[in-house]
Amino acid sequence: MQPILSAVLLFPTIVFAFALALLAFYWLLVLIRLAPLELFERDSLRDDHTASTLVSLGFIGVPATLALTVLVLLAGAMTLALELFVLRWFDLGMLRVPVGVVILWASLALASPLAAVICQGLGRGLQRFAPFKRRNLLGVTVEVTSLEGDDLARAVIAHRPGCEVRLHCKEDDAFTPGERRVLVKYLKGEGAYRSVKEQAYMETRQRLSQLRLRHKHQEAAHP
Repeated sequence: MQPILSAVLLFPTIVFAFALALLAFYWLLVLIRLAPLELFERDSLRDDHTASTLVSLGFIGVPATLALTVLVLLAGAMTLALELFVLRWFDLGMLRVPVGVVILWASLALASPLAAVICQGLGRGLQRFAPFKRRNLLGVTVEVTSLEGDDLARAVIAHRPGCEVRLHCKEDDAFTPGERRVLVKYLKGEGAYRSVKEQAYMETRQRLSQLRLRHKHQEAAHP
């Protein structure tokens, strides 16, 4: 027990320990209903905020706080294991800070895809409950099942036939039963979503990624 406690108090493990303590306190507040479940969520994926960033990394269908909790847990476990089985045997001295920064980055990068897979699995089980059928569904793919007048439709989450949502249609974007669409905006007053065709969504994401890469290359070329 003592080696584990000593490892937790060392950098970089202590960063994850502190983050997990804050997250545990937050979840306690959620349980006693003093904090919202959708802490970082926004009504739209249009802006570049925490929720949309997590969606772009594959954390879809769960609240951003749950995604962050899983990510920090996995990255923290990796860092603790590395500290216990490797770093403890070396006298790093002043090198602990730069080495710790590299470990922080590497653990988050390695944990991210695994955490995304876990969150997607959790999302499939949680999406049947009302608190998990609001803003945290942004980025989820659905299939249109039926039309309700000119501007509303019913859809089910892809591969989850029992999870149904309502879609609100713009005048220039008619629905077709059977087509696949991605939820991009939550309309709180209507309890419905705005959506775009899956192909258009994927093309937009690819274009934005290319623009960001081009912008980074320009910044690197002209410091």
